[in-house]
Amino acid sequence: MLLGVHVSAEGKIYESLERANKLGCNTMQIFSRSPQRWRESRLGAQEIQEFIRRNGKLNIRPVFIHIPYLINLASPNLKLYKASIKAYIEDILEADALKVDYIVTHMGSHKETSEAQGLKRLTKAINIILERTKNSKVGVLLENTSGSGSWLGYKFSHQKVVFEGANYNKRLGLCLDTAHAYLAGFDISTQAGLEKLLNEIEENVGLKHIKLIHLNDAQGALGSHHDRHAHIGKGGIGIEGMKRIINHPALKDAPFILETSE
Repeated sequence: MLLGVHVSAEGKIYESLERANKLGCNTMQIFSRSPQRWRESRLGAQEIQEFIRRNGKLNIRPVFIHIPYLINLASPNLKLYKASIKAYIEDILEADALKVDYIVTHMGSHKETSEAQGLKRLTKAINIILERTKNSKVGVLLENTSGSGSWLGYKFSHQKVVFEGANYNKRLGLCLDTAHAYLAGFDISTQAGLEKLLNEIEENVGLKHIKLIHLNDAQGALGSHHDRHAHIGKGGIGIEGMKRIINHPALKDAPFILETSE
């Protein structure tokens, strides 16, 4: 089983590998820079090489980098939209230098415009990003959301629009967040609800595109659309629901990342 956590990259980015290793992880997720600020500096060549060297020894794979929260590839604000695309490209190129496997991203907020308009902007942004990083092997994973506010991605017909608009580019994949799915209205605390979720993914995009599962329980009511995680077994999905998820034939071989704190 591939199991890891979102670990801190505070200090030097390569120290995150040691933190993950001490926790017994064989996969991990990090922020490569502050999730709340625009890029202030770049990683130095020595730091990058040390990250590669240490992971060559520890063999933590795959490694995922979560995109900072400021990036909004569906924004109607042209300045923010262009800045988000630029920052995303920079993050992919840095991830490529680190030999990281995937970038994980929320699908953005359409703000005061429509979902259709937001999805059109997002698809255009993803195509620009994939084209300008076409020599990179870093995958781009679209994460489902709880559907709060004007956030896209709470139903998998949204991901379908992007996949089709990108001609099912081989670098494009899915990150399935279990808490977000429950809070968006999929009752994955039950066998029937889990099958309904997986059927929707299969019909819209294909289960084969799931490259990561954020294994989080959900704090809040089913379909409440509030993005709040809970410790495993302490939320609405519950222990039995989590057991079904990690043992489901369609999911059990995927990497699982826990995002709740200790």
